[in-house]
Amino acid sequence: MKIHEYQAKEILARYNVPVPRGKVAFTAAEAEAVALELGGSVVVKAQIHAGGRGKGGGVKVAKDAADARSWAEKILGMTLITHQTGPEGRLVQRLLIEETLPIDKELYLGIVLDRGTGKIIFMASAAGGMEIEEVAHENPDAILKEVIDPGIGLQPYQARKLAFGIGIPAPAINGAVQAMIALAKACIDTDASLAEINPFMLTKDNRVFALDAKINFDDNALFRHKDIAALRDINEEDPLEVEASKFGLNYIKLDGNIACMVNGAGLAMGTMDIIKYAGGSPANFLDVGGGASAEQVKNAFRILLGDPAVKAVLINVFGGILRCDTLANGVVAAARDLGITIPIVVRMEGTNVELGREVLQTSGFNFIVADGMKDAAEKAVAAAGGVN
Repeated sequence: MKIHEYQAKEILARYNVPVPRGKVAFTAAEAEAVALELGGSVVVKAQIHAGGRGKGGGVKVAKDAADARSWAEKILGMTLITHQTGPEGRLVQRLLIEETLPIDKELYLGIVLDRGTGKIIFMASAAGGMEIEEVAHENPDAILKEVIDPGIGLQPYQARKLAFGIGIPAPAINGAVQAMIALAKACIDTDASLAEINPFMLTKDNRVFALDAKINFDDNALFRHKDIAALRDINEEDPLEVEASKFGLNYIKLDGNIACMVNGAGLAMGTMDIIKYAGGSPANFLDVGGGASAEQVKNAFRILLGDPAVKAVLINVFGGILRCDTLANGVVAAARDLGITIPIVVRMEGTNVELGREVLQTSGFNFIVADGMKDAAEKAVAAAGGVN
């Protein structure tokens, strides 16, 4: 789960990570009032779940409260397009109004779970204010790394090593070390999958601040953090993904035209791969889970068909806990109740597979039954209009 910058800063502040003074504003009048409270000169920052806001015109410096109101009127309600939003952009519905500070250097701090090593990695770089992916590609040696033991957190000697390594001067070392240790604690305590400060700012008077903040959380751990779960902004999520979450379905929208319904994440990944191999393009990742009911299958169909780009559906199921006859009954019910008109290709194996095929064959619908994954992918691509 993602949250907004202002929400991430509120969490970091609770752990004593220094953040600029600021407040969220939902209207231009609120933006003006916050600017007055902060002393006039402020930064007006669009709040969307995407980076690159400054380049897209979503971050402006206001010289006084009236100027803050003027910028707020321009930014609120705009469709902000960045390299992370895609061409459709995101509607700006809230702003962070924040004090200006005397910037000397922009640095980078970030914490991620390295799935290759199974360890939590603290990264730091002197190349702040840039996309860290670009830095990693062009100059990987510019990113310093320390492994965090989650049982004891980032140690002071590790933080000092990173701070000196990215060029923080001696008068600011203690403040930087404390901020790094606090960031690591916040990340571990909240079950974050990503915690990033970019830029991590050094001021001319040797103070440090989280000038920006991004935190993503492990959805599977949100039951432990009801306060964080309450920060979810569904306006920033794809409507179909929001709808799928209501039924316990793992759904991610993609750009293709062949909808996929699969039980099991690994099988879903394999299904998407073989569709690409056959010359097609998957429209989504959808894992109905091992114990899906006929009603869940129907809800999954409704979500798949909510994507107007879908030209065919490929169902690829290995019947274990989810028996093939249960799947088939759900598919037939969906076809009947939802008035499905696009081609449906079904490949199923496992428990009650013969019974499942019989349900499909006697349903009165023209389902395309496939023999194996390769055959299923080829038939789905053909049904969707051929190779892209």
